[in-house]
Amino acid sequence: MRIQGYNDAMNTQLTPFSALTPDIILSAMDSVGLPGDGRLLALNSYENRVYQVGIENAEMVVAKFYRPNRWTTAAILEEHSFIQELADNEIPVVPPLQFRENQTLNQADGFRFSVFPKQGGRVPEIEGREKLEWMGRFIGRIHAIGALKPFKERPTLDITHFGDEPSNYLLTHDFIPADLLTAYSSVSAYALDSVRRCFERAGKVETLRLHGDCYPGNILWTDDGPHFVDFDDSRMGPAIQDLWMLLSGDRAEMTLQLNHLLTGYQTFYDFNASELHLLEALRTLRLIHYSAWIAKRWDDPAFPMAFPWFNTARYWQDRIIELREQIALMDEEPLG
Repeated sequence: MRIQGYNDAMNTQLTPFSALTPDIILSAMDSVGLPGDGRLLALNSYENRVYQVGIENAEMVVAKFYRPNRWTTAAILEEHSFIQELADNEIPVVPPLQFRENQTLNQADGFRFSVFPKQGGRVPEIEGREKLEWMGRFIGRIHAIGALKPFKERPTLDITHFGDEPSNYLLTHDFIPADLLTAYSSVSAYALDSVRRCFERAGKVETLRLHGDCYPGNILWTDDGPHFVDFDDSRMGPAIQDLWMLLSGDRAEMTLQLNHLLTGYQTFYDFNASELHLLEALRTLRLIHYSAWIAKRWDDPAFPMAFPWFNTARYWQDRIIELREQIALMDEEPLG
């Protein structure tokens, strides 16, 4: 058996994935009628475990093993249903394969897993008018379907779940150095107050089913254009959430990029300009939530290895500076 990319350190502690061995992965493939040929390559994923698996006399597939206790089974199936709904409307996404009785979520040795066709492509540099308008059209089509009905099992991106709760978690666990705790507490509280003011300025904003984590790493580009490969963070939220992560550079550059995105986007779905008040607020929530996400996963050996700088004074000093910068940005006029 040829095993590539498997890290034995994953099995050194009793963690959510400590029992997920190559034998179990290949046994899981056998259970859905996909006998492995011995090729197994771990792909870059921290929240879940994702592997490229060679199949006897068939194309390679991608097997995704879900982190226990993160999503309910109903929430995972709701994600799968959304992806299939998009695919049925000829939107370029990658739905999971269906097995007996159209089943997309499977179980093996206590792990829930899904299997996806291997999809080629490259992570794009989304720059220039043509690519930005193309991405805008792509996301507009997703949102046109996402707005047809709400998620019932998946949460909404809001200040409580992405701001207040993550901030409280960080402040009540031993990750922030003691001499920086007061400064982080103060600046995070001020930042969240600024976030609330941004939401107040935006007024009533509709929510819809989103991709939720729309950054270039979750996009593959082929000669036929872009497609998304990961809807794991899909949830309800404002449309701007799937647009702002594609912007970069200074204010003038982001303004131009946003205009190109919206030119394509509004071909398929209307954009509420009031949501521009939320752009930096959503960025702030993501920054706070990201630090708490690492903290909550710290007992997973993959996280200390991937983020060795996380529990250093320098990291938290940078986060304090970052939140101060966000406070200033949230006081500015939104992008035009």
